[in-house]
Amino acid sequence: MREESAQAGSEYDVVVIGAGAVGENAADRASRTGLRVALVEEALVGGECSYWACMPSKALLHPGQALAAAAAAPGAPPGVSDPVDVHAVLARRDEVAHHWDDADQARWVEGAGLTLLRGHARFTGPRALHLESAEGDIDLQARHAVVIATGSAPSMPAVPGLRGVRPWTSREATSAHIVPERLAIVGGGVIAVEMATAFADLGSVVTVLVRGERLLERAEPFAAVAVARALVARGVRVVLGASATQAWRDDAGDVHLLVVHSDLVGVRTRGTGPATVPEDLVVDEVLVATGRRPATDDLGLEALGLTPGDAVAVDDAMTARDVDGGWLFAVGDVTGRTATTHQGKYDARVCGDVIAARFGPDDGEGRAAEAGAGPWSRYRASADAVASPQVVFTRPQVAWVGLTEADARHQGLEVTVLGYELADLAGATVISPEYAGRAQLVVDTARDVVIGATFVGPDVGEMLHAATVAVAGEVTLDRLWHAVPAYPTVSEVWLRLLEQAGR
Repeated sequence: MREESAQAGSEYDVVVIGAGAVGENAADRASRTGLRVALVEEALVGGECSYWACMPSKALLHPGQALAAAAAAPGAPPGVSDPVDVHAVLARRDEVAHHWDDADQARWVEGAGLTLLRGHARFTGPRALHLESAEGDIDLQARHAVVIATGSAPSMPAVPGLRGVRPWTSREATSAHIVPERLAIVGGGVIAVEMATAFADLGSVVTVLVRGERLLERAEPFAAVAVARALVARGVRVVLGASATQAWRDDAGDVHLLVVHSDLVGVRTRGTGPATVPEDLVVDEVLVATGRRPATDDLGLEALGLTPGDAVAVDDAMTARDVDGGWLFAVGDVTGRTATTHQGKYDARVCGDVIAARFGPDDGEGRAAEAGAGPWSRYRASADAVASPQVVFTRPQVAWVGLTEADARHQGLEVTVLGYELADLAGATVISPEYAGRAQLVVDTARDVVIGATFVGPDVGEMLHAATVAVAGEVTLDRLWHAVPAYPTVSEVWLRLLEQAGR
């Protein structure tokens, strides 16, 4: 439709709060049966993924990955392994982030027939919102549904003095125009290891402070070890069992982190005793990457009987469980079900289709009936729990979907674990004599289906979708045996894994 001023019509069939990639998907799908949909955004249309997360972070990571792949190829010319051109990398990152200008995204909203409202929305009651805008405040009313798609915000640990040093979050890291000579990263998850990789490529001396005993706690242990070893090999200091107890910035502008950690510093897979060794770590900047929380603090959720700051619990139709009437929906990070853009967009497609079916005009075949039953059963999110894929764009890459071995056994499942070294494949030999990596499948023995898969190695993110299809489709190993991988490719690992299973 158009980008409307705050004084424009204040009643819509559906209001979506948050115009990131997830909110855009929910709004677009909800409008497909003719519902009038407003999309509310207080910052940039396109959200975190477009400007401060997925896109700019991968733009920072790709040059180092490409150079490493080229340098590993037999016959690579001298100079391929030279450091990246920092200016060129940052310039390309700026292009990928559209120089933090959302004009193109706003035009997409218009072309999709949606109404874009700029400002901050808060609930005042059921289906009722107050929008604060630079052009004036208005009250909004949703005839049928409101969707919360406000994403997540960084969590900040309660370290004395930390806020006072003006720490980076992922936003500052992915949009930085000056590369710090010394960078400390607090955290050991996806953001932490990706940014450690990116800034090491850009020339920073990086220290990663991990509270736990390993990186990437949600991944298989062998994947975490591979990433840690690779970071250390590139000069990144990985400190496990570390806790920052105080932070301050001195008169020279340096950041001091008082860190307590165990005696062994570097790569290890288990603790060696209590954290007892204090250290004054001095850096130019500190990036806090200790997790994210639902961005629901300032939405007026108390007017609906919900708790600000908490996740909005939803059912498989993305309908809020704790609000009567079936009019409130939530998608993406705010639900606590998912923490990736691709999975949030999946939730949003489910949500938008449910709204379009439930509240759109009846086409004579029950389209306006309750979604999730009969022919509309596809409008139920079923992949969140069983087939949620994740790719970590470190070197080596880590990609996984479904359950880890530990998660499966914790659920009481009897499983068989199949593993294979990627370097033993003909396809890997062609790529580089230094190729290294591993693939692992977790198989539900009772059903003979793959319930989890993990890949570690160069570009293994491109191999993940086959595993996602296998997990989501509950394909038996006997049937997978007929899916013949091409030769010589790294994907031939599927054949080798099935051979291990006796197929």
